[in-house]
Amino acid sequence: FFTKQSGTRAKRITNAIIYGLSIIVIYVLLGLMITGFFGADALNAISTSVLFNVIFFIILVFFATSFLGAFEIVLPNSWANKVDAQAGKSGIVAIFFMALALAIVSFSCTGPIVGTLLVESSSKGGIAPIIGMLGFSSAIALPFMLFALFPSWLNTLPKSGGWLNTVKVSLGFLELAFAFKFLSNADLVLQLHWLEREVFLAIWIAIFGSWAMYLFGKFMLPHDYDSNVKLSVGRLYMAIFVSLFTIYLIPGLWGAPLKILSGFTPPLNYSESPYGIGNANNGATTSFSELPEHSHLGPHGIVAFEDYEQGLAYAKKVKKPILLDFTGDACANCRKMEDFVWSSQEILPILKEEIVLISLYCDRKIKLPKEAQYVSKETGKEIVTIGNKWSDFQITRYKNNAQPLYVLLDDQGNDISLPIGYTPDIEEYKAWLEEGIANFNKQ
Repeated sequence: FFTKQSGTRAKRITNAIIYGLSIIVIYVLLGLMITGFFGADALNAISTSVLFNVIFFIILVFFATSFLGAFEIVLPNSWANKVDAQAGKSGIVAIFFMALALAIVSFSCTGPIVGTLLVESSSKGGIAPIIGMLGFSSAIALPFMLFALFPSWLNTLPKSGGWLNTVKVSLGFLELAFAFKFLSNADLVLQLHWLEREVFLAIWIAIFGSWAMYLFGKFMLPHDYDSNVKLSVGRLYMAIFVSLFTIYLIPGLWGAPLKILSGFTPPLNYSESPYGIGNANNGATTSFSELPEHSHLGPHGIVAFEDYEQGLAYAKKVKKPILLDFTGDACANCRKMEDFVWSSQEILPILKEEIVLISLYCDRKIKLPKEAQYVSKETGKEIVTIGNKWSDFQITRYKNNAQPLYVLLDDQGNDISLPIGYTPDIEEYKAWLEEGIANFNKQ
């Protein structure tokens, strides 16, 4: 098309660039539609919405099943025919419709990837769907644009074959694993304990173990054929890598932290054995019988409260400053802070000995008693769950609704530090803690 229609080399280059940009525009428009439909603010709440997380789980299982070979996701042929007719004309409009035809015809392959990307980016909120579509469309447009610029390069493309189905199946296993992350989010915010850490890890071990066996050629799926199970060097390396990852997951069943998966797996304390097999309280200096009233052992054996008033009363009693931790059950960055920063030898002794930790879960969907429900003066919304209550408290007091958010208070509930958010630098976080504690000691 570009060689015959463009005439001159300069015109062909211009048309090829327009073609690539048209692909990008089509996918970015899809991201804009998602953001416009839900609204940037509403998207921020999706990551903790039980309904959306369950829907996302179902969608990803559907996509994974397609990639594994059960069926193909294809848009109606009439759509492609109508668009193709428009592409037969000349000019910029025709080039745009060629790009649209590409998007429609390739949907059976790209649909699950685009869908997964939109699901994941929507759960992040803001303009994430637009950024996601910009990244995806740029990657898919670049090779097509280059082949339009240099048609002879088409002869260098590898031949299609069984290796492409191996790629699709591998993506199917990955999508299936990610699907259970969304189901886990729903379970966490409802605190149902149906998908605790051990169950989640058992599911992932089964998925990644099956993937490894598939790559080793131990079984075939609907679109495979005998020659496809022959082990190439690349497939062998991939099989070994997936096997190693599966083996890495296994100690997690007995309480291993699995730090590289922080934020993906349910936290250690959301488990049948919260402190590991054979370890009653995770090495905490406080035994269960010595725990203050209304408290529990939080991450890494830190004594923690989940109610502001109860934690404040205890801080007054022991005359210690308060670390107010606005967090969430489905908050990935909160888990990363707990797993990588709070667990460090520089921070953990401070959290165990020098402060009172109050963790307020802003996404928890457990309903408040009827008499404790109210309408927010700040937002006008009905406050009906525990998460609503602490989220409203954070918005009203700190004009912020992002988690994690950390504030140091004195034992009377007054701020003695500026709030900080996600701070993965241990030294920076330690300096912030020590400054707040020093301010408390000066009083």
